[in-house]
Amino acid sequence: MNEQSLAWCGSFFMDTKFDHTKIEDEIYQKWQNDGVFSPEKSFEIRKKAGLEVKNENFSVLMPPPNANAALHCGHATYAIQDLMARYKRMCGFKTLYLPGVDHAGFETQVVYERKLKKEGKSRFDFDRQTLFNNILEFVKQNSDVAVNQLRKIGMSADWDRTVFMLDDRVVNTVYDTFERMYKEGLVYRSDYLVNYSPFHGTTFSNLETTHIEQKDPLYYIKYGPFVLATVRPETKFGDTAVAVNPKDERYKEWIGKEIEVEGLVGIFKLKVIADSYVDPEFGTGVVKVTPAHDPADFEAGLRHGLEAISVIGLDGRLNQLCGKYAGMKVLEARKAIAEDLRNAGLLVKVDETYTHNIVVDYKDHKPIEPMLLPNWFIKMDGLSKEALKAVREGKVKFNKPTWKKQMITWLENTRDWPVSRQIVFGIRIPVWYSYTENPSMHVVFIDEKGISHDGKLSELIKQGFSLSQVIEGLQKLIAPKDAKFIVSRISPGEDFIQDTDTFDTWFSSGQWPLTTLHYPNGEDFKEYYPTSFMDSMWDILFFWLARMLMFGMYLGKQVPFKQVYVHGRIDDEFGRKMSKSLGNVIDPLEYIAKYGADALRMGILVGGNTSAKNTSLSEAKVKGYRNFANKLWNMARFTIMMIDSLEGTLPDINNILDLTEEDKLMMGNLEKTVKSVTKHIDKLRFQLAGDEVYQFVWHDVADKYIELVKNREGEEKTKGLVILKHVMLTCIKLLHPFMPFVTEAIWENLDKDNKVCLALSEWPK
Repeated sequence: MNEQSLAWCGSFFMDTKFDHTKIEDEIYQKWQNDGVFSPEKSFEIRKKAGLEVKNENFSVLMPPPNANAALHCGHATYAIQDLMARYKRMCGFKTLYLPGVDHAGFETQVVYERKLKKEGKSRFDFDRQTLFNNILEFVKQNSDVAVNQLRKIGMSADWDRTVFMLDDRVVNTVYDTFERMYKEGLVYRSDYLVNYSPFHGTTFSNLETTHIEQKDPLYYIKYGPFVLATVRPETKFGDTAVAVNPKDERYKEWIGKEIEVEGLVGIFKLKVIADSYVDPEFGTGVVKVTPAHDPADFEAGLRHGLEAISVIGLDGRLNQLCGKYAGMKVLEARKAIAEDLRNAGLLVKVDETYTHNIVVDYKDHKPIEPMLLPNWFIKMDGLSKEALKAVREGKVKFNKPTWKKQMITWLENTRDWPVSRQIVFGIRIPVWYSYTENPSMHVVFIDEKGISHDGKLSELIKQGFSLSQVIEGLQKLIAPKDAKFIVSRISPGEDFIQDTDTFDTWFSSGQWPLTTLHYPNGEDFKEYYPTSFMDSMWDILFFWLARMLMFGMYLGKQVPFKQVYVHGRIDDEFGRKMSKSLGNVIDPLEYIAKYGADALRMGILVGGNTSAKNTSLSEAKVKGYRNFANKLWNMARFTIMMIDSLEGTLPDINNILDLTEEDKLMMGNLEKTVKSVTKHIDKLRFQLAGDEVYQFVWHDVADKYIELVKNREGEEKTKGLVILKHVMLTCIKLLHPFMPFVTEAIWENLDKDNKVCLALSEWPK
């Protein structure tokens, strides 16, 4: 280390307490300047210093946080990945901790639309491309938020390799994958239930909807031999079954049979199915199944192979299948149908006081109509089978058997995956439709005056709008399920319009290990794939980890990671999930400002059990580990003061002879601690590893050995200080992956002859 690098740390030992605010940023900047986080540079530094370097590498990919959003307490669990990267780096592995940020399509668009709302605007004021560009610019302006906050926590990531989910090479890889899947027959187009707003004439993602409580009439209607309750009699023309709970003794004899139902447009036959989604306590325990207009019914329809019949159009009116009610808006038709059922003797009773939750859009709280619209699907059978085989064969390890079991269960029961989303911000699906071949496409566009128009493209063209006008102001395109299309990254011709849907964010993030490492020919891909370690919370076990496994096997021909560590959710000190409504949300940046990054990391890694499904975090815990950082600081400060009080230089520990029984005990306990901590980390038992060092430092070293040494005299004191210095240096090495800042500061003052910074020093043996 040069003299300048030693000075800025050493001067702080004049303080009686460790002040994290004075050194954390400087230490982090120094790590970056010295290339500590670069696998190539750190490898060479260790090699030149004569430290052990292994022929193996270690790689871990950072789960990409939202590019423009502040971190929440869950992101503090990234300390798990950083712990492993720092530990392996000290063990001599060529270590890559590769960071990235996600475009987070749904979340980012919602955040941007809230910004627009404050300005008195909405997304409907812009054509699709303009809105996308505006959101992208918004993200770029705020793109350093997450990265800078992760630096605050101490993430030792190689930021020069940072990947953004909308980088050109990521987009190109995603397009390559889609095109390959399409050519291999793994892509198809079919109907899928979406949140559609007849009021706004567009779809909303799940994150763009909310639930409100509402009072509606609950109609009890005769359905063949049954009476059932519904708030939506207007959808009865799309019913394809009636359902009962399989455990409901009242209806067991009817399961599998067909019934005749007298309707208002004739008699129709429905099959009685058994499904556990039916609540026996609701109404009479019998429900009508309308797959095209209810999310739960849609899922039931998929399970039982039921037809999905749409009876409500994009204009929010009943269609031609509804007889005399065709053309009526939903609420108008509901009242008319209820009255006609009453007159026909089919309405048994009405509960006018029924209160339930309905889905509305987040913008104006207008009702959402579940609607079948064409979506892009990926066939999952082949993909899931390869991933399933790899998991069963143990090619990827899980930190707990339960996660392996759950992964196997999910992969055994996958259904085809709808990968298109009706939002603007994301990777746009590379599919084009010819107007000539598909004149019935439904479009929404905004003209030069800012006026929105929607309808069949052919009708709009007849009204005098040009195709170029539509394309220029395009907001939304809905092509029929059987529309002819071309998969292409560029327009195939002048009369083509690109699909306005984007890929599900999991489709792109599922390829994260590939895109970050420059699949298929990049040097990083050749060297670091498959990666060594993947950490993630259990809530995205299937959304993300399973998808990465499938894409890894499909494209990379290997599992994308060898070891999975599934961590739990961080709850408050009472074990409650953090939420704004409870007022118990912990801001990690506030804790870092008050107590330091080391204290927060210890609160997460050691104060709780990250491998449990839920783990509590309290301010008292973090404050306690801040006190431990102070304790460690003062122990080192006192050791230095005692050493400085000696005449001459301190002997090398290898030259110390005739140890006392207390010295031998200390050295023996240190050796046991090193072995135990190393084993715990290798077995991913982070809480046990950190707590063992904590207990050893506090009780064996501080309470006993320092007290013993300070009361010695002469040669015995010198021997004791040699051992104490060795013990302290070893302990801060063991603690460094947990508490990187305070340990680095101590290292550069306690041993000024060190050849490398603590982050690149040798792990104790």
